[in-house]
Amino acid sequence: MARIIVVGLGPGAAGHLSLETMGLLKNSPQVILRTAVHPTVSELEKEQVAFTSCDDLYETSASFEDVYNSVVARVIDAAKKNDVVYAVPGSPLVAEKTVVLMRDAAKEAGVELIIKPAMSFLDLAYVDLGIDPISGLRIIDAQDEMAVVEAGSYPLMITQVYSRILAGDLKIMLMEALPDDYEIYFLRNLGLPDAECRPIPLFELDHQENIDHLTSVYIPPIPESSKGVIFFGEDEEDEDDEVEVMTGDQFEEDFDDLAEGEEYTDSLADVEIQPLVDVMRILREPGGCPWDREQDHKSIRSNFVEEVYEFLEAVDNDDAEGMCEELGDVLMQVVFHARMAEEAGKFDMQDVIDGVVDKLIRRHPHVFGDTSVKDSAEVLVNWDAIKKEEKQERKHVLDGVAQGLPALLRAYTLQRKAAKVGFDWDNVDDVWSKVEEELGELKDALNAADKENAEKELGDLLFAITNYARHKGFEPEVALTGTNDRFASRFAYVEEQVVSSKKDWKDFTLAELDQFWDEAKLKEKN
Repeated sequence: MARIIVVGLGPGAAGHLSLETMGLLKNSPQVILRTAVHPTVSELEKEQVAFTSCDDLYETSASFEDVYNSVVARVIDAAKKNDVVYAVPGSPLVAEKTVVLMRDAAKEAGVELIIKPAMSFLDLAYVDLGIDPISGLRIIDAQDEMAVVEAGSYPLMITQVYSRILAGDLKIMLMEALPDDYEIYFLRNLGLPDAECRPIPLFELDHQENIDHLTSVYIPPIPESSKGVIFFGEDEEDEDDEVEVMTGDQFEEDFDDLAEGEEYTDSLADVEIQPLVDVMRILREPGGCPWDREQDHKSIRSNFVEEVYEFLEAVDNDDAEGMCEELGDVLMQVVFHARMAEEAGKFDMQDVIDGVVDKLIRRHPHVFGDTSVKDSAEVLVNWDAIKKEEKQERKHVLDGVAQGLPALLRAYTLQRKAAKVGFDWDNVDDVWSKVEEELGELKDALNAADKENAEKELGDLLFAITNYARHKGFEPEVALTGTNDRFASRFAYVEEQVVSSKKDWKDFTLAELDQFWDEAKLKEKN
């Protein structure tokens, strides 16, 4: 079987190569380097290691994605002729896109892939920066714009800052999230005699000398004391409502310039969704989880519904710990769907968050605008009016009631929507008369042994009972859920009595089982 052994050349100095890696490089019939632009390569030449590199692909490919795919194709083609040792800078398991892509490509080509551990520049960075990755560290490529804008929220290592132009672009992106003079760390040639690891102000990032392929940038998280001031108000020069988020220092400096408004102090670090987004991205990427990668919106549709109901069960049980866990599962489903949409180029998680934030602000003009309301009833009137203006594609009264809702909840929602335009009973006694009428029609259908019509009449009866519950101020879904729970609890008691008797179910009469049932009811009441 064709075989590829992936090794790492370490962070720079030849002394960081393991003995196993050097042995593989010396004795392999084929050695392919992703790039020969690495300090360790001179040591390979001294040891007379024969190798070829993929540097030519950087010149002929239109993008880095094309480069990585071409490298993978070249290595796999070579492996079909003879075993290959494929060497990458640093560690194969840290920020090495070709290895991620090669996992799937090798499997599809029937090539065995073996990855050997190696020292990464991160091992040296931990020492020089005095940080422990167990407290949290995210590692990204300099061109990962989605992650760069979250800088300051968590410890962030940015790799592959290979040119001054890229450093300039990176600086501009970082300045969207951080103050211009925010202290960052410039890292270069770690492990070599001219290693650099020094703090610099953000605005000087692209002014550094000798920026090259061994350059990285470390962004410390914003200190807790500097986080957390959010100002809601109106800019003096712009009548449109706006939301500004700023650090504590910025807030103090700019406070006098702000228009009158209401200030809210809260910790921006209290909620951090990015780790969940990152985990889902990794699970869906090549080399991630096979099951997660196979899913689409429809295949996990039922999972979403299931998680929502598990949360509702925790609510009914007043189980705070369960509610916390199940909300996490619901959020995971949201992130899962958003990730799939992002892969399809439709929207991403940030679009989801931005959309609901905009909607909340827009639909609460009595909080974020000048509208005045007397009570919650007026709030709902305003909400419906704003929603109608937003959803102009909905031409009919019942548009927007999802067909996928549970039948009982859908009936309740349909009735409530129709009632808003006056299509409703005036007297609750008339509603009860309708229940009795539908019950009579069901009995007639059953007596006539008309199963098809009986099913329709049963549906009409359930619909009428739902309508009666609505008029009496009950939510039928909640009421039936309570009944289901009570039945399950009482039946569990009956079952417990049967089991403890060491008899079989068939040994009991229905009257005896009913006695157990009555005991369960009494126990429940007490």
